[in-house]
Amino acid sequence: DEKKQIIDKAGLLEFVKPDDSIDDVGGLGALCNWLEAKNRIFQKLDDALKMGLDTPRGVLILGVPGCGKSMTAKATASLFQKPLVRLDVGRLLGKYIGESESNMRDALKQAEAISPCVLWIDEIEKAFAGGSEHAHEVTVRLIGQFLTWMQEKKSTVFVVATANNIETLPPEFLRKGRFDEIFSVDLPD
Repeated sequence: DEKKQIIDKAGLLEFVKPDDSIDDVGGLGALCNWLEAKNRIFQKLDDALKMGLDTPRGVLILGVPGCGKSMTAKATASLFQKPLVRLDVGRLLGKYIGESESNMRDALKQAEAISPCVLWIDEIEKAFAGGSEHAHEVTVRLIGQFLTWMQEKKSTVFVVATANNIETLPPEFLRKGRFDEIFSVDLPD
């Protein structure tokens, strides 16, 4: 409840009550098995770190609309038994110079403040659209800020990012070290 109050007060992130379990996710066996392995690390994180395992960073799930990406994000929070917060980049954009970047820093700090948690970024390619040379300078700075945080974070914020179209994502998102794994999923059978 305290974590929810922190998130609700600032208004930069959205606290989501997950209503799906990993058993509700059908047809994505490899992804679910991978998440269950990450859950075992989270449940015994101190022991895992002593054995040399890294803190789980997150997953990027790519696929067509309706294949279960968002449901899997919610199910991940249920599986990990951690709060789920959604980052909507549209909430971060401000009208003053530097406001958007400040909001991004604050949102990421809030996620770290309530960690361990699952940070869900739905349709990340739309949130960070235009990461090319034609992108708006604010978008480029937000992308850079987010990617630097992903690369350097030490907190137990597990990021679940979903995307419909990988081609519109800047290539930096796909670089090793940002996400633990990238899954391409299709419609369940």
